Parts: sequence; C-alpha cells; structure tokens
Amino acid sequence: MDEINQAISILKSGGVVIFPTDTAFGIGCRIDDVEAVARVFKIRKRPPSKATPALVSGIEMAENYFRSPPPTLKLRRADPPKIKKLMAEYWPGGLTIVYFAQVNKVPALVRGGGTTIGLRQPNHPITQQIIKGVGVPILGPSANFHGLPTPYEFTDLDPELVKLVDYVVSGECTVKQASTVIDCTQTPWKIIRQGSVKVRIEN
Repeated sequence: MDEINQAISILKSGGVVIFPTDTAFGIGCRIDDVEAVARVFKIRKRPPSKATPALVSGIEMAENYFRSPPPTLKLRRADPPKIKKLMAEYWPGGLTIVYFAQVNKVPALVRGGGTTIGLRQPNHPITQQIIKGVGVPILGPSANFHGLPTPYEFTDLDPELVKLVDYVVSGECTVKQASTVIDCTQTPWKIIRQGSVKVRIEN
C-alpha cells in the first residue's frame, strides 16, 4: 500500500497523520472525529480556545461546512455568492477563508468555541488525493508544537512530534510560506494574516 492510501486508511479510522501541503507540512485528522480532533490539539499543545484551520477538496466540500450569515448581523445578503467567487479565484492555493460554520458539523475545538471556521483548498496533489480519499475535510494546522517554527521541509519536522502521530507522508512543500488568512465574517473583509497570497478586497 502506498503512502497516500495508507494515510487515507489511517485518517478514515480516526488516526492522526502528518502530510505535505503547498504551504507547509500539516498535521491533521478527519474533521468529524471529535476524539481525533482532541488528540491533534493535545499533540500540538494548542490551547482549546485557538481555532484551527481545515483543508477541503474544493468549493463543493467547503459549502457543506460554511453557512449563510445570521440574519441579526448587518452583512450584505449577497455574501455567500461573494464567498464562492473568492474561493473560485484563489483556490486551490494559499488562502484560508474564515466564515460562518455549520456548527453541527464542526467540533467546538476546531471552531475555538466560536461559530466560524477557516477553510482552505491546498494546491498540492498529495493533500488533494488524501482529502478526496477521506471524503471529509481534514484538520490542517502546521505540523509543529504550538508556538514553535513552522516546518516547510521534511527535515524541519520535530522528531518528538513525529513520535506522537500514527503516520507521516513524505513529500515536498511547493510554496514554503504560510497561507494568507482572510476574515469574511465582517464588512469589509479583513486580512488576519498576510501570507503567500495577495488578496484584492473589493467589498
């Protein structure tokens, strides 16, 4: 069994895997396994109040986890089409879009206890195959202990972290720069982190 199929099998069964993406090496599990999600947080020593991004195979999968803004918020009702346009323009690639989450599908830890989720479609064939094989989004934070340097090369991976996961997929990161993070839950949209993608904010 090759590495990709092995990773898919492990993730499907609730395991934790390290894998290459276009931006950096990530560590993740399937989004719908609460115990596995908790384990990723424990491994990375990430505070439970800190939301973590997830990776999707494309727009259709993302739309299953995003939802329209609550009617109490004074946002433009055309927001969902604008979000779809944003995804179509910058995905796959290094843009993480933070938007309102379907909370019944997204564990509280992933949301940091809030009501939003950050999603991204990575521009990397290995990651894409893994997500499609699992069939649901997978968590996608960088594969490092919280607060320590991000691994952009396979040799950057901390051996102590590697010991704590179930499997590591080898490979190369193509961009080697963190994703840009944009918060689309407010008007105008706000860049939370400037990374590998320069976004034109039109609203």
